[in-house]
Amino acid sequence: MWLTLLYCCTGGGALLYVLYKWVIPHVVQYHPGLTLFWHDRIVERVLDTLTQSTRPQRMLAAVHNNATRGDPRSVVKAIDQFCRQKEWAMNIGDEKGCILDSVVSEVNPAMVLELGTYCGYSTVRIASQLPPHAKIITLEFNPQNAAVARQIIAWAGLGEKIKLIEGSSGDWIPKLKEQFGVDTFDLVFLDHWKDRYLPDTKLMEECGLLRKGSILLADNVICPGTPEYLEYIRNSPRYKSQYFKSHLEYTRVEDGLEKSIFLG
Repeated sequence: MWLTLLYCCTGGGALLYVLYKWVIPHVVQYHPGLTLFWHDRIVERVLDTLTQSTRPQRMLAAVHNNATRGDPRSVVKAIDQFCRQKEWAMNIGDEKGCILDSVVSEVNPAMVLELGTYCGYSTVRIASQLPPHAKIITLEFNPQNAAVARQIIAWAGLGEKIKLIEGSSGDWIPKLKEQFGVDTFDLVFLDHWKDRYLPDTKLMEECGLLRKGSILLADNVICPGTPEYLEYIRNSPRYKSQYFKSHLEYTRVEDGLEKSIFLG
């Protein structure tokens, strides 16, 4: 009886492990709602409980263990490996990251605004390509995420190029000119709360932070999606927009980036 019970427990445990590690992740990676629910509501909470740490903290540990200090590309690579092999996270990811890289290279900006730092992955990607004396201001609402991002940015050796601000984008956007002597931004990367894309874009317009030729690059416009922002940006005579089809970070779910040129 005890031997039968042991076999049942062992077999059940093995089945659960296979489902958790391979079967469910493979199935959900093609479905937007299931992907986000599985990774953000199930896996993250289970691992937080088991490890008594947070996903950003685990990502930071992966950077410390696998990236070379002062080498931004090795930091990006370490995070991509962590997210593909260990645990999904809401960075822009390697596939869409290449699109981001190409836009930064094309614009060659002197002043960049990033809305939504998270753990600093895209911040590092952008800052590593900026010309000498160029700067990036990045805003993060969550202080725990900001604390991790500062350490990842420091590990990448990019602290001098990056100003990380904690707080609400709605509160900070009107203060950027006065607090940091900003005139306008050459490039704005939107990757924060999706319901803030549209109001923050209008706020930047009102505050005079966009000049003719300024580029807005918005992530996750399909998944989770920003329909109000897309409707505005694609129909406003003040913008010329282009959609770059891709996939939600580290999955096969359709997502993309919207690049919009401010026409004045």
